Amino acid sequence: MKKDLIITIFGSTGDLTSRKLLPAITKLYTEKQISENVLVLALGRRDYDTKSYLEFVSQSKSNKVVNFDVLHKIVKYHKMEITQPDGYESLKELINEHSHEHTKSFFYLAVGPEMFADISMHINTFNLVTKGDTTKAIVFEKPFGHDLDSAKAINQTLWKYFDESQIYRIDHYLGKEMIQNIMTVRFANRIFEEAWHNRSIKSVTIVAKEDQGILGRAGYYDQSGALKDMVQSHLLQILSLLAMEVPVSYNSHDVKNEKVEVMNNLTFDKHATIFGQYKGYLTEPNIKPNSKTDTFVFIKAFVNTPRFKGVPFYLMTGKKLDEKVSYIEIEFEATNEQKKWNLPLSKNKLIIKFAPYESVELVLNSKTPGLRENVQPITLELNQDDIDYGNRSEAYEKLILDITNGHKTLFTRWDEIESSWHFIDKIKARPHELVIYENYEQLKKLMKEKADVVI
Repeated sequence: MKKDLIITIFGSTGDLTSRKLLPAITKLYTEKQISENVLVLALGRRDYDTKSYLEFVSQSKSNKVVNFDVLHKIVKYHKMEITQPDGYESLKELINEHSHEHTKSFFYLAVGPEMFADISMHINTFNLVTKGDTTKAIVFEKPFGHDLDSAKAINQTLWKYFDESQIYRIDHYLGKEMIQNIMTVRFANRIFEEAWHNRSIKSVTIVAKEDQGILGRAGYYDQSGALKDMVQSHLLQILSLLAMEVPVSYNSHDVKNEKVEVMNNLTFDKHATIFGQYKGYLTEPNIKPNSKTDTFVFIKAFVNTPRFKGVPFYLMTGKKLDEKVSYIEIEFEATNEQKKWNLPLSKNKLIIKFAPYESVELVLNSKTPGLRENVQPITLELNQDDIDYGNRSEAYEKLILDITNGHKTLFTRWDEIESSWHFIDKIKARPHELVIYENYEQLKKLMKEKADVVI
């Protein structure tokens, strides 16, 4: 039967496919967000048929799929060596068998970046994707290189075989509801739009803390570390949304232009940068005994634009810390009138939490009820988890839906990646001490000492 949509997954036996991709596709199909006339081709070299492949997925510890009846309808397993050209002829025949003139298809590379070049070449050589045909697309997961030079090499390979309009580079943080909400909070509320500058904002803090270690990901993490794994992609993407100028329009191209402008104006305080490694990291399985990989990073950065010049942006991420939480905190300057009050007043803050819970909080000063002229901080909070929105979407559902519809706002453009690596490479080039930390209190003291801030 001819299909309207074909999703081909390279790396179908990996954790990402069972934990994120198949659950997202299942939900989109169940809720009729994508065509019911869809085929998911799961590619792998293991000796499975479709039935045994889905049994394997169902037994995966990371599996979140709840409706295998749906997967049995739409998934087909295809055995092939994805780095060898021999299997691509049969893949092409299989796709052509299920395609009609207007079939949309995309190829999801849920594999390591070392395989990108070979797979891209074979996809192009066998005309599975014709350069410039936007009904066909290719999707990549980070990391996009390990420095600027390697990122450029990967990108040159992609541009050799595909047009930029066909390339979807995924940063899954951009699919999170609260990250999508940043522009709405900024531009759809006058109280924030008119105060979003250095005369009103004292500081911006972006935090992504984990209480666990590397959880068996030594092969990837020891080559990456916190700076490249979290800051280069996730945290800088968030920073650029917070600091960008008002875009000409809210289409993908104009928003990305403003984000790139932010990254091109980033600097950092070399005296207020901390790299750490949690005690016990060197005894994790498959970690090199002399590894200098960072598992904690703190950066005091500045966006040298007229809007935010002088405002510190504190970026902090790490593993084996005191809790698992990710949030943005905007601290506002005191008003002129506040200085006349002989009372302890709290700073106004806007806090956007995006993991593990999602909420928007606004901290204000208010009079304490009663006869005395006392003031107390109050928090106005919208907790997304307390509101019944029906079936809430996860990041990968939104991202896969946008790929099928050709929407690129939540995907990274090459010049965003290039600018972020310029910044990261400057930080890496600075000599720095690697602090071995046993607990978060130790790191808090260091941040207070180096940057006069407590996070």
